[in-house]
Amino acid sequence: MEPGIWSKLGETATVWPGRNWPLGAEWNEQWTNFAVYAPNATAVWVCLFSDDDESETRFQLTEQSLGIWHGRLPDIRPGQRYGYRADGPWDPAQGHRFNIDKLLLDPYALATAGTIRNEQALFGYDWEDPSELDPTDSAPVTGRSVVIDPAFDWEGETPMRIRWRDTVLYELHVKGFTQLHDRVPEELRGTYAGLATPAVIDYLKDLGITAVELLPVHQFFSEPALLDRGLVNYWGYNTVSYFAPDAGYSASGDRGGQVTEFKQMVKALHRAGIEVILDVVYNHTAEAGPLGPTLSFRGLDDRGFYKRVIPPVPAGGGDFAPGFDDTYWDVTGCGNTVNTWDDLALRLILDSLRYWVTEMHVDGFRFDLMPALCRTGYEIDFHNALLIAIGQDPVLRHVKLIAEPWDASMDGYLVGRMPPPWVEWNDQFRDTIRDYWRGRSGGVRNVATRLAGSSDLYADDGRSAYNSVNFVTAHDGFTLRDLVSYEHKHNEANGEDNRDGSDNNRSCNHGVEGETDDPDINALRRRQAANLMVTLCLANGVPMIVAGDERGRTQRGNNNAYCQDNEISWIDWRPDPVPEDGYAGAWLDVYETTKTALRLRRQHPVLRQRHWFEGKPTIAGGPKDIVWLHPSGREMADADWADTELAIVGAFMSGSPLRSPGPHGEQQIDNSFLMWSNAGDDAAQVTLPVNAWVHAGEVVLSTDPNITAGTTVTAGERLDLGPKTYLVLRSD
Repeated sequence: MEPGIWSKLGETATVWPGRNWPLGAEWNEQWTNFAVYAPNATAVWVCLFSDDDESETRFQLTEQSLGIWHGRLPDIRPGQRYGYRADGPWDPAQGHRFNIDKLLLDPYALATAGTIRNEQALFGYDWEDPSELDPTDSAPVTGRSVVIDPAFDWEGETPMRIRWRDTVLYELHVKGFTQLHDRVPEELRGTYAGLATPAVIDYLKDLGITAVELLPVHQFFSEPALLDRGLVNYWGYNTVSYFAPDAGYSASGDRGGQVTEFKQMVKALHRAGIEVILDVVYNHTAEAGPLGPTLSFRGLDDRGFYKRVIPPVPAGGGDFAPGFDDTYWDVTGCGNTVNTWDDLALRLILDSLRYWVTEMHVDGFRFDLMPALCRTGYEIDFHNALLIAIGQDPVLRHVKLIAEPWDASMDGYLVGRMPPPWVEWNDQFRDTIRDYWRGRSGGVRNVATRLAGSSDLYADDGRSAYNSVNFVTAHDGFTLRDLVSYEHKHNEANGEDNRDGSDNNRSCNHGVEGETDDPDINALRRRQAANLMVTLCLANGVPMIVAGDERGRTQRGNNNAYCQDNEISWIDWRPDPVPEDGYAGAWLDVYETTKTALRLRRQHPVLRQRHWFEGKPTIAGGPKDIVWLHPSGREMADADWADTELAIVGAFMSGSPLRSPGPHGEQQIDNSFLMWSNAGDDAAQVTLPVNAWVHAGEVVLSTDPNITAGTTVTAGERLDLGPKTYLVLRSD
C-alpha cells in the first residue's frame, strides 16, 4: 500500500491537511489529528499498526508549518497504535540523525504500548561503524504510541492545595509498594489501581501521610546494557514519553486503559485527602549518549532537543569512532542533557507539566537533577527560561514544586539557592542528622540549625523553613533499616562488582554487618531507627519518609537498587520473621513511634510553625519562642555550642502564644514542648528547667525503654536519659 492511502472496510481515505496544533495525536469520533515537530526533516510519515498481524501502514504527512508536520486521518479508534518515521540528512556531528528505518515514538503521545529489545535495529547507526546509518527496521524491537480517548469524569474535583507546613511527603514506588501486599487483590498488585485500594489508602491515612511522591511514572524504557545483564531499570529515571503514564504499572493493559487507571488512582487518593506528586525526569531521556538507541527525539530533532558542546569536537576526537558525534554536553551522568534553551524542548516540558496538572490532576512535581535544567547556555542562571516560565504560569506556579538541587556537574550543587516558590531536598539535613545519631556530629551546633529549619540556607532571602524538604533516606542510598545495620554497601546483585552506589553512607551497623540474631544489637538498631524517624517528623521543615522505612524495610545492604525489580526493592508486608526466606520481620514498633510523632505534628501547630524561631518572646513578658537547653537545665551558652563532645540536644518550644496567627487572624495558643535527645553511648542526666510559664507536663513520646509515655514530670525534676534515646514532653 502506498504511503498516503489507507484502506479500511473497503473505503479509501486520503490524509487530510489537519493543523499544526496541538502536538501529538488529537482524537475525536470523526478524525485524529497528528502533529509532530521535526524542523530539519525532509519527509515524515505517521505509521499505523494492525492488532491482527502487526502489519504497518504508512501515511505521509505532506503539510509542514513552523517545523511541525501534520495531517488528519478519519475513523481512527482509541487504542490505535502508531509511530512516526522521519527522513532527512544523516550527519550526526551536526545533530542530524534522520533514519527512515527507525520507528519513532510520538514525543506528545498520551499513552505508549510495548517496550524495546536491545538489538542492532534499535540503533540509528551501524554497531560496526557508528559513522554509518543502519538500514534495519526498528519496528519489531521498539514500542508504539497509542491514540486515546481522554474523557474522564472527575465529578467536580478541585485541587486540595495542602499548605507546605501541613504536608508530610511519602516517597514510594508504584510497583514496589503493593507487589507483595496480601490485602491488595493479586491482579492489582504493582499497579496504579493497587495504590487506590482501601488497604493502601487506610494505611497511608493511619500513618499520617498527606502526599505520596511517586518515583517516575512517565513512560520509560530500560537501558540496553541493563537488558543485556538480565536486569531492568526499576526506579524509572529513563523517560521516553513525558505525557504517558508507564504502562508497566497498569492493570488495564497498554491501549489507553493505563491513562484512565492513573486518573482513577489520583481521584481515590484525593478523596482520602492525599495529594499526588510526581518525580519527573526532564533533564535527560532514555536515548542516552551518542551511542544510545534511536527511540524518539533523536530521530526527529537531535540538533535542537539535546544540549551540545560548542564548538563541536572535530571528527576523530573524543572516545568514539572517527566522524561520529561526540558533541553531546552531559551534566546528568546519563549521556545527554535536554536543551531547555531550545524553544520546542522548553515547550514540551511546560506542556507536559500543564497536562499532568490539568488533565491528570496531580498536585506537584519533584524535579530530578534540577540544576541541569537551570541553565542559560551552559551556566547556572536563576533567570533562565524554564524557571521564569513556570513562575509566571497560572497553572504551574501554584502547584508544589520540589527541586533535587544538584546535578552531576561541578557547579550544579544548589542547595539553599533555588528561588521561590521552589522547595528543595535538603541533603545537609540528611547528613547532619545521620552523623548526630551515629556519634559523629562533633557537637550540636549544626544539629540545632537543621532541627530549626536550616535558617542558614533559607532565611536570608525571605523563604521559610518549609523550603526545606527534610529527609534521612531516599530511594537512592540505604533504607532506614540498612542505615543502622550496615556500614558498607552490598550491591553485588547489580552486576557492577559493587562499584556502583555511594561509599559516603554515614551509617553504623552497631557491631555486626547486616542482619543478626543478637537481641541487644537488634534492640539498639530499632531504637536508632525510631530516633531518626522522630527527629525527621518533628524537625521544622517538610518531612519526607521513604515508603517502608517506618516498618523496617531492608534492601539487604544494597544502596543503589535502581535495577532490582524484585524482593530486594519491594516492600515485604509480613509482620513476623520467616527464617526460611531469610526475612527478619517488620519493625512495627518503629511504625507506631513514627505514627505517634506525625500525630503530634498534626495536632500541634507549635511543631510546624510558619515563621522562623527568633529566640525571643512573642509577647512582652512571655517565654522565648525557642530555648536551646544544656543538660543541666540552663540555656546554652557560646561555650556549649563550641563543645565538640556534647551529644545531648534540649529544645523548649513555647506554644503560648505562637508567632503565627490562626486562619482568621486570631492569636494561636498551643501546648509547649520540651524535647531531649541523647546521641551518646552513655546515659545522661537532664534537668527540666524551672521557669515562670511551664510547671508540669507529661511524656508523650519516648524511645527510652525506661521512660514510658504518660509519665508525668515537673519543672526542676531530673531525668536519667538512656543512651541513643529521644524524649518528647508536653506541657499540661
